[in-house]
Amino acid sequence: MILSNTAVRDAMAAGLVAFDPPPEPLLPEPGRECPYQTSAVDLRLGEEVSWFKVDRAFTIDLRRGGFIPTFSDNSDSVRITEEQPYLLRPGKLVLAQTLETVDLPLREGRSLAARIEGRSSYARCGMLVHFTAPTIHAGYRGKITLEIINFGPYSINLFPKMPICQLIIEEVCGLPVRNDSQFQDQKRPGGAKA
Repeated sequence: MILSNTAVRDAMAAGLVAFDPPPEPLLPEPGRECPYQTSAVDLRLGEEVSWFKVDRAFTIDLRRGGFIPTFSDNSDSVRITEEQPYLLRPGKLVLAQTLETVDLPLREGRSLAARIEGRSSYARCGMLVHFTAPTIHAGYRGKITLEIINFGPYSINLFPKMPICQLIIEEVCGLPVRNDSQFQDQKRPGGAKA
């Protein structure tokens, strides 16, 4: 079952989901975009963009230690600002993160999970956001890393704090056994904790 915007606010009040910083305003206000859509919450882009280096001969084999060491040893990153956005050129794949940290704690009576999806306005320009791994498991805590690729014909500016994706929150049936992924508490787009 997908939570409505009112059910998301109730879940926040009950400690079933938390955002830091919380998306605001909680309710529609004149002159301000409300991030709480009828069945999703808009999340914003963080301040770092990372990508695989392309200046080396390299083959990815995730059987040898997983994604985090593979990416951290073979990537570059940049901090973006309002004055200096990242120019996402056609055909370019980057990793970024949500500005918000999301917490979906495991609870005896009720736990929540989520899916992250791109926004239609960017999709119509050719930009895909988080396109193959949308599941945010119950028990997850951290910023959400976004895989972003530009399949469109034109470059797209990526600014910090721009609404970049939407989180669809769902109820989990039963209490899961904790099984944290390698990305729990990630602090950087490549999954690194530091």
